Amino acid sequence: MAGVRLTEFHELVREEFGQLRGDSVLIDHVLLSLGGRTAAEAIEAGQEPREVWRELCKEFEVPPARR
Repeated sequence: MAGVRLTEFHELVREEFGQLRGDSVLIDHVLLSLGGRTAAEAIEAGQEPREVWRELCKEFEVPPARR
């Protein structure tokens, strides 16, 4: 995945986790690999959506075929 725009990032999250759980993952789950921030906080701080998506995939063990 070369680059992920923010809209694509949100689509990936919803496809993988569903709307409600995806929203919760973004704002409630702290990722130590992103400096102890949630995914939403990391993106707001300027982290690339692609990197945030990779870290979510690692954290939640998303199979490589769906990354």
